[in-house]
Amino acid sequence: MNLALFFDPLADDEPTATPTPPTALAAYATRFTEAFPDWRGADLAILGLDEWRGAAAGAPPAGYHGANRVRERFYQLQKGTGALRLVDLGNLRPGLSLEDTYQRLREIVAALLEANTVPVLLGGSHDLDYGQFMAYETQERPVSFAIVDARPDMAEPGPATPAETSHLRRLLVHEPNYVFSLAHLGHQQYLTPPEVLLALDKMHFDMMSVGAIRTDRRQAEPLVRQADFLSIDLAALRWTDAPGYAPANPFGLSANDATQLCWYAGHSEQLSSLGLYGYRPEHDPHGLAAATLATMLWYFVEGFYHRRPETGFGTFRFLTYTVVLPGNPDKLVFYKSRRADKWWMEVESLGDSAVKRVVPCSYEDYLHASQGDLPERWIRLQALLG
Repeated sequence: MNLALFFDPLADDEPTATPTPPTALAAYATRFTEAFPDWRGADLAILGLDEWRGAAAGAPPAGYHGANRVRERFYQLQKGTGALRLVDLGNLRPGLSLEDTYQRLREIVAALLEANTVPVLLGGSHDLDYGQFMAYETQERPVSFAIVDARPDMAEPGPATPAETSHLRRLLVHEPNYVFSLAHLGHQQYLTPPEVLLALDKMHFDMMSVGAIRTDRRQAEPLVRQADFLSIDLAALRWTDAPGYAPANPFGLSANDATQLCWYAGHSEQLSSLGLYGYRPEHDPHGLAAATLATMLWYFVEGFYHRRPETGFGTFRFLTYTVVLPGNPDKLVFYKSRRADKWWMEVESLGDSAVKRVVPCSYEDYLHASQGDLPERWIRLQALLG
């Protein structure tokens, strides 16, 4: 597949208009300025997006390109530890219609996934994660994903409904349906209709509010670790940390919370694509939101290069803990990595013992089981396994 047909190159002086030190990321990344980068030989690929037809507020004023503003900040950052095989494919040419853009993203992301290159989608409205999601159809297997947003975008789709307010509903009802699990992180209850929270709970999906993340963000790590892809709307962050969206919100995740979630995502062996959406540079005159997004991306890349294969449950690589319970099931099996503070839990379907999964969990899940209580995570996954 010739991906170069879908992208516009970056100008020679983009995205770094000021001199960069030789230790900065700009010296190591291969960017599309003249020759199209070798994306098949890369570990990660950045895709700039400037598609806003799904946004309620429309497109930013002419001359404002969010992905380029983030690039300016990102490539000035220092290269982290280890090797770096990062390509920047330039900016995607939108399709004739919004649906065409979704399909274009589907094909491009699917091609990158097939080459084991992790796509990083940067810019545009949050509904573009529908194209990111559709790429996983080609794998024909159950898919888990995580979304970070101030509210679940579950409006009823229709001609008068902006796509960015209904894209989550569209993901969940898409056919063929390969969704196994969803984790929605960072929602603010005062912005979310109660019936939406009830509907997601009835579907046995995980919800973690902004307050819960602020209290103990470590509890979000297993939810991100279970995801095949992560989609983040900048509106999930409080305005003081990321003034790049409208209307302004004084509450939300901090920049520290957001970078930690991106570190979790980069570090996860299972996660194979990331979307950073919703940045409107016309609301960011000092470039603070661009700097926040650039740092989030830096932590994702750094986390990626700290990945370590976590396989072989039941071998010496893991400590095995068996918890005896009084009912059905009569026991739960947990695994803890000897190298990292990561836990997994074995979930066997009560309806069919042949259906079994080892899923990420937390130390707190193990403590609940040790006290004779079934962890909430086990109950939700049991329902999903049927």
